Amino acid sequence: MKPVTDRERLIVTIAGLLQGVRHVAVGASSPIPAAASMLLRTREKAAGNAPVRISILGSVKHNFFTNGSVELFDCAAQGRIDAFFLGGGQIDGQGNINLVGVGDYPQSKVRWPGSFGSSFLYFQVPRVILFREEHSPRVLVEKVDFISAPGTSASNVERNGGPHALLTSRALFHFDKDKARFLLKTIHPGQTLDDIREATGFAFDVADDLGATPDPDTGTLKVLRGEVLEELAETYPQFAELMAADLQ
Repeated sequence: MKPVTDRERLIVTIAGLLQGVRHVAVGASSPIPAAASMLLRTREKAAGNAPVRISILGSVKHNFFTNGSVELFDCAAQGRIDAFFLGGGQIDGQGNINLVGVGDYPQSKVRWPGSFGSSFLYFQVPRVILFREEHSPRVLVEKVDFISAPGTSASNVERNGGPHALLTSRALFHFDKDKARFLLKTIHPGQTLDDIREATGFAFDVADDLGATPDPDTGTLKVLRGEVLEELAETYPQFAELMAADLQ
């Protein structure tokens, strides 16, 4: 069997972070989180556990909403979404994300698509996984230029959700809500702690049991490269082709 690829390692890592959830919502341009959600559902089904529901915006097969993102927000407000994914042009050490642009708003030097309800979902969904493949000081900054969605809130603010973890192409961080600070949990193969420190623009804590991000076992790879890859092609055909090409 071909060795695990970087994309596959990210997918399997996210699936582990989703363990125990019953309904996962995925944005329209999130093939890796979508694949991870499908892998989780396949695992839970094989174990005889309660089914996992996946809602992928933009998918025909995996989107149960008939009114687009409006129903996504309604569902989150009713407490019926357990996990969601957010990224950002910038992410800082307090879990704040910036989806608006670089520089002093509104005279931003670089503009991005916009916040698009990210703050609402950040407050409502219990397990928000921050996912950004690029791990560099320009993305992981000390303080974001604009807060699209805050990572933490004052104690008198009602909040059901917030950051659970941050996954990049280099490492996995967990978020400590009490300290409002990230904890480096695992480092992907080929990286060192010094590499992570150099590539991260914010300060972070390091887990006492810091180790390497584990590779998936043969059984998991077989499911991922078979059933999950085939299912993923319905919504993300080009990404599925890239994954298949990685195995050639």
